[in-house]
Amino acid sequence: MARRNAYTRIFRVPGVKAFSISAALARLPQSMISLGIVLAINHIYGAWTSAGTLSAVFVLAAAVATPIFARLFDRYGQRRVGRVALPLSALSLAAFASGVLVALPLWILYVLAIAMGLTQFSFGALVRTRWARALRCDTSLSLEERRQALNSAYSFEAAIDELVYVIGPVFATFLATAVHPVSQLFVSLVAMIGGGTVFFALRSAVTVAPAVSVERVEVEATPPLKRSRRSPIALLRTMKTHTALGFPGMSLLILSLTVLSMSFSAYDVILVAMTKAAGEEYIVGVVMATFTGGSMVGALIYGARQWHGSLWMRYMLCLAVLALGFFSFSLVKSNLVALCIVQFIVGLFDSPAYATCSMIIENSVPGTYLTEGLSWLSTSSALGSSVGSALVGVLIDSRGVDAGFYIPWGSVLAALMIVLIFKSGVVRAAVRSGRRYR
Repeated sequence: MARRNAYTRIFRVPGVKAFSISAALARLPQSMISLGIVLAINHIYGAWTSAGTLSAVFVLAAAVATPIFARLFDRYGQRRVGRVALPLSALSLAAFASGVLVALPLWILYVLAIAMGLTQFSFGALVRTRWARALRCDTSLSLEERRQALNSAYSFEAAIDELVYVIGPVFATFLATAVHPVSQLFVSLVAMIGGGTVFFALRSAVTVAPAVSVERVEVEATPPLKRSRRSPIALLRTMKTHTALGFPGMSLLILSLTVLSMSFSAYDVILVAMTKAAGEEYIVGVVMATFTGGSMVGALIYGARQWHGSLWMRYMLCLAVLALGFFSFSLVKSNLVALCIVQFIVGLFDSPAYATCSMIIENSVPGTYLTEGLSWLSTSSALGSSVGSALVGVLIDSRGVDAGFYIPWGSVLAALMIVLIFKSGVVRAAVRSGRRYR
């Protein structure tokens, strides 16, 4: 596949444009709700502590629920579970937003925030599962071409993730300040319902090449697993203890991703504290956007190229560059122009790291666990972000902003060391044999 045709090729597969676009819209609330809670509670109740803790409660509840929903999606199919999960998620968000609007007592909002978190699921994992399904069924591609196409698809979705997290916070802040303090939550609700309804309504993900047959491939029929006729509640009661984390390399990968995710949230807090101390807090959004912009560009470049060799080696290379990059931020922090330039360069390796992780998961777990495996990406990111924000806040309060820089680069370095210590032997064997680690 020529480099210039990498994205053209994957979007020629019938049906993929529709589910990718609808999933992008449905993912917008993921970047707006947490911040939207903070903005709404602070404006309505005038309490930063309650705003932060309500947001944290929501994030942690969502981190618990996301893998469970993913397991149900894998077991029953996306359309069948989505018809129940989407209304539940929308109703819980509507209930919380309405509760804030009428200024219910805070203890009720805590209950509603937990309920809202427990009904969350990852559209990012669902759309990546559909990509894997669609490209597997495209018989016009060889096995290696399918792997390269899937790398392009995952890289494209990583770029969409970055775009969503650029637009979402800015949009949420604008709505909260210019329209109404709770409007961003209701806009998130509309995006969730609109994008999610279209996404789950798309029965056919791909049409198999005419040379074989003109056969519709149902998205809901995830690969060869006999469907249970029991209800989702009955399934949860009898579900086996074995999950996606039980497959080789998965626990190691998720642990390293959790530690890695600590760095990004910690660095965001550092930037806010640093610019506020310098009296330039108004430009913090621009400074943050340079890193995200670099990450978007990096994702598109990464997906446009053909890559060979070990996925774990690629992941470790990205971690090494990110660790060096976060350390370099502390050296140029006094010059915001230089900081933005370095951030953009380092950001080029952010999305490729996560896209590579998606490929590792796709290679490590069978199709019947793929959605669950991919959902652990968002769960580990949420957990790591929560811990990173808390740790850097304590460090800044006790030792100042400069000391806070230890958390970002130290977290990435720790993630790299975790992989090196527990996976170096496997990676060396994969490199010697010339095969990808599977």
